[in-house]
Amino acid sequence: MEERISMVHGSGGAATSELIGSIFAKEFASTTLDKMEDSAVVEGAGKIAMTTDSFVVTPVSYPGGDIGRLCICGTVNDLLMRGAKPKYITCGFILQEGLEVSKLQEVVHSMAECAREAGVEIVAGDTKVVNGNGELYINTAGVGFVPEDREVSAERVCVGDAVIVSGNLGDHHAAILGTRMGIVNEIESDNAPLGEIVESLFAANIDVHTMRDITRGGLATVLKELAKTSNTTIELEEEKLPVTPQVKDFCGLLGLDPLYMGNEGKLVALVPVEEAEAAVAAIRGAKYGQDACIVGFVNDKAPGKLHLRTRIGGLRNLEILQGEGLPRIC
Repeated sequence: MEERISMVHGSGGAATSELIGSIFAKEFASTTLDKMEDSAVVEGAGKIAMTTDSFVVTPVSYPGGDIGRLCICGTVNDLLMRGAKPKYITCGFILQEGLEVSKLQEVVHSMAECAREAGVEIVAGDTKVVNGNGELYINTAGVGFVPEDREVSAERVCVGDAVIVSGNLGDHHAAILGTRMGIVNEIESDNAPLGEIVESLFAANIDVHTMRDITRGGLATVLKELAKTSNTTIELEEEKLPVTPQVKDFCGLLGLDPLYMGNEGKLVALVPVEEAEAAVAAIRGAKYGQDACIVGFVNDKAPGKLHLRTRIGGLRNLEILQGEGLPRIC
C-alpha cells in the first residue's frame, strides 16, 4: 500500500525525524543544513536582496515541471530582477494528511535539482502536517547579494528605453489551465531560473534600467505598473509579441489574451534603445533566452499609460488585470 502522510509525521517525534532524514535532509544535503541547528549561520556582506513567496498551485505536477521546481524558480527570479546574485533559500512545507510520500519525494527531488541548477543553497526549512485531503503547499524565503555597481529599479525607466522580453508569452499559464481542464496538447510550462540570462546582460555591459519576471497578471500588468511608477508611456507592438502557435490556438479556444497570461521563466527588461540589440543578443546566447526580442519602447506621450499598437495600426489602452487570473499559476 502506498505510504501517505499522517498527522504523526507532524508530531515532532520519531516519524517527523524519519521523514526529514529520508526525504528533506537527503535531497537538500549541504554543510550548512547538515548541522540541523535552529537557524543557519551563513557568510554575507554588502547589499542584500530578500524575498518571500508561497506556492499553492494545483495540480502540483504539470507538463514541464512541478511545485518543487516552481518554488525555486519563483524565489530565485524575484531576487535576480533587482540585479542580485541569489545565494540562500529557506523552505516551509505544509502537508495535508493523505499526501502520498512518493509524491512528496518527487517534489523535493525536483526542488533540489532546480536549486543546484540555480546555484542556490537551501539552508533551513520547516514541515507542518495538517488535516486535509492530501494537498501540498510550500513557502520560501530567498536571500541574494547585489554587486555595488548594480542599480536596477523601476525608478530608472526613462523615455527612449527599449522593452525586451526574454521569450514566448503564456506558456506556464496555458500548461496549468490545460492540465486542470484535461486538454491534451504539447504545451509545457516554461518554469526556469533566469540567472544565466541576467548575468549575460551584465557581462555584456548593458545598462539595465529595470527587470521584472512575467508572472501573475502577465506582461500587460507588469508594464502598466512600471509605466505608472516611472510616469512614462510604454508602447508595445502587437505584431512583435512572441507567442507560440500552440498557445495562440489555446487562447483562441478559450478566449484568453497572452498579454495577461503568466509565465514562470520569462523576464522583461528595459534598457537604453542604443543598447537594445546587444541586449537581445546577450539574452539569446543564454540558457532559456533563445526567443528574446524587442517588443516596444518608452515615450512621454501619455504618462502612466500602457498602449498596444495593433496589427491594423490602432492604439489599444491596456490596464492591469481585473479580477482573478484563473487558474492559480503558482
